[in-house]
Amino acid sequence: MERRTHSDGLEPLGVIDIGSNSVRLMIYEGAIRAPAPLFNEKVLCGLGRAVGSTGHLGDEAVRRALAALRRFAAIARILQVKNLRAVATAAVREAEDGAAFIARGEKLIGTTIQILSGKHEAELAAQGIAMGFRKADGIAGDLGGGSLELIDIAKTKLRKAATLPLGGLRLIDETNGRLDDAAAFIARKLDRVDWLGSGEQRDFYAVGGTWRSLAKLHMMRANYPLRIMHAYRLPLDEAIELCQLVRKAKKLSSLDGIAAVSKARRGMLPYGAAVMEGLLDRLQPRQIVFSVFGIREGLLYSLLSPAERQKDPLLSFCEEQARLRSRSLEQATELCHWTDGLFNDEGPEESDDERRLRHAACMASDIGWRAHPDYRSRQSLEMIAHGAVGGIGHAGRAFIAMALFFRHEGVGRLDWGGSDSLPQRLSALLSKRELKRAKIVGAAIRAAHMISLGQAGVLHETPAAYAEGGLELSLPDHYADLDGERLRRRFQTLANQLGQQAIFKVGRQDRFHFD
Repeated sequence: MERRTHSDGLEPLGVIDIGSNSVRLMIYEGAIRAPAPLFNEKVLCGLGRAVGSTGHLGDEAVRRALAALRRFAAIARILQVKNLRAVATAAVREAEDGAAFIARGEKLIGTTIQILSGKHEAELAAQGIAMGFRKADGIAGDLGGGSLELIDIAKTKLRKAATLPLGGLRLIDETNGRLDDAAAFIARKLDRVDWLGSGEQRDFYAVGGTWRSLAKLHMMRANYPLRIMHAYRLPLDEAIELCQLVRKAKKLSSLDGIAAVSKARRGMLPYGAAVMEGLLDRLQPRQIVFSVFGIREGLLYSLLSPAERQKDPLLSFCEEQARLRSRSLEQATELCHWTDGLFNDEGPEESDDERRLRHAACMASDIGWRAHPDYRSRQSLEMIAHGAVGGIGHAGRAFIAMALFFRHEGVGRLDWGGSDSLPQRLSALLSKRELKRAKIVGAAIRAAHMISLGQAGVLHETPAAYAEGGLELSLPDHYADLDGERLRRRFQTLANQLGQQAIFKVGRQDRFHFD
């Protein structure tokens, strides 16, 4: 029997992105709100390396790009990708031989290659931010090899946009590799954008491989608990300090943490830092938020139906994981409602976003059930902590991951794997209140699974509710024999976490307290 690895009924969708520095193929499982990437490959061709000075793409760059397109076409054919989209950005748009390159590329891949205008590129970048973040509000900057797209966005609405020749390869070409000359060039171009002041005290969303490399460097230097680029955040002063550190470094190879940055990216890193520094000086944003979602994801977002766009990317991801990996998707949904009874007016306070994270944890609560019992907590935790999902920050990832950890290990264990273990490091991303909530949610899921056995149709008949004297679990007559020591212990742990006494109502028996 063929193992199911993605949603039934979805048709794979491929996107070829011909950028000024790299040519990349991304194949997604389908046009849905939180698609899994089925395949991802890039080749650093450097098409835009000399466009500014020569007006041409360069023979070697073209040869490598066409070879990559030939391979990508074969991959798409083997993976039966019927819907293949291709776009080209600044280098091809500006080069005199761009049209000739496009003609050869289209012949190789068998589909049209759309040359994006600067405005269209900015629009797709804005839609990429919408794909990766909920309620995004701020200025997004997409730094490529040939250009910088700046976009003022509020949720999915594009307000203003600008395209500037400030890509890393373009800057190296324009300044003949003299970094000191780049600052003045950058300043002249940024000064032409008169609306950058609208970014003050809003978020700045940093898109592009060079800026993600800056984030990697900062993570390594800070010994950050996660190595997830998406939604990594830096305060303004720390971001400017990082940019200055990179820009002023005499030898990048001497910087602590530089090993996290690929050697192919290091040449453009100081130029990317110089662009960000000049931009942040004008924007004065509240914080910098790094995004792995860009024009490829924006193109995918543009293909979604209005109803699909409205879906929550995090909950869509967790629902799909439950469908693929848990024993029962319906039980996961019932678990959300079962835990709702613990967070009403009589229970702990809960914001709308905290409720969303709790529901996500419930949906993902059984994704590790096939693993060996000794490794279920580890597998569940790592799948959430390192999962390819948007619509969630790092603290949210840590909350869900730790809730699943406590679901399998119990709330008394935080020393799994030693003081530098992943659970210990993730817990450092949470406030005391958030960690306490993760324990409550983990204890609730742990108790509920002891009742439901991972099957649908049980939890709605066995509610937990606040009653006079404590937290009461009701087991009707036909489920009375589920009563037992382990269930009592787990429900008692949940009650303790909520500061309540555990009360059991089993069948027609009178209510009794459990000590």
